[in-house]
Amino acid sequence: MTGLAVLQANQPPRRPYRGGPQIADFRGNAATDDYSPEDWIASTTPLFGHTRLGLSELPDGRLLAAAIDSDPLAWLGPEHLATFGPNPRLLTKLLDAGERLFVHAHPDDRFAVRHHFANGKAEAWFIPAGGPIHLGLREPVSAEALLQLAVEQDTETLLELLHEVRVEPGDVVAVPPGVLHAIGAGVFLVELQQPADLSILLEWKGFPLDGLADGNLGLGLDFAIQSVERTVRTDLRELIRPSGFGPSVLPTQMDGYMRLERWAVIDRIVAQQGFAVLIVTGGAVQVGGTTLPRGTTAVVPYAAGDLELNGAGEVLIARPPRP
Repeated sequence: MTGLAVLQANQPPRRPYRGGPQIADFRGNAATDDYSPEDWIASTTPLFGHTRLGLSELPDGRLLAAAIDSDPLAWLGPEHLATFGPNPRLLTKLLDAGERLFVHAHPDDRFAVRHHFANGKAEAWFIPAGGPIHLGLREPVSAEALLQLAVEQDTETLLELLHEVRVEPGDVVAVPPGVLHAIGAGVFLVELQQPADLSILLEWKGFPLDGLADGNLGLGLDFAIQSVERTVRTDLRELIRPSGFGPSVLPTQMDGYMRLERWAVIDRIVAQQGFAVLIVTGGAVQVGGTTLPRGTTAVVPYAAGDLELNGAGEVLIARPPRP
């Protein structure tokens, strides 16, 4: 595999919240069930507790993870290999919040590695369809108070602790590790994250979940909650902003985790060589004689060289952190 590979939808079934129709509409597919709210794109990361579910297949039937393992230099390039090893260091998703998601957070690298996970989970979002989100604490709270709210499932108080902000189409949002958040109903987003499926749930009432048993990475909620940020977030303008266009549209604090390019292709754009996940968000573009309409997702290996895009459309290109 030396060129761009178009990817089919990869929607793990029976997720614990509703959604999926906006993914079907975006891709031009028939809707599946109402509990397929995530499309894992170019994924080499399985769902937590699984070994296969969540992994992406290439058009030839191979798992992307296996293909990269067999030729990491061609897929990732020499600088990436020298810095990060044979791990793409990126997971990209489409996410359709058919209902408000539960309040949760993700651990940072230090906490994750201490407990035998490969890495933590920072994430960033690009917003094609907006709505309310809850992000970061409005007031400080102790670990003991958070634990009590979670055990009692006092959802109203939990949400009141968080900033509520409306995001608009074209916005980008940074979600650093540890920051409590919940995505509001109706929001459709493209999510870039570190390659991990690690969540610490503080809310599960009304969802098909047992948070005390399954929402704490097997560490116990009283222990896992130590990784949750408990100080006030006053920097929302640094976390949420319009993306604009260009080779770097995420808030700068995400640079060490992931990169996102956004291009308006009017005639021709040449994107830099390197492992990349491509998402056509509007119009249609041509790559190597292949037309990619809105809703197309693809993965591009380093060996493909510079990526020439022609046509008239809008494209997101997700990339790992810069080596």
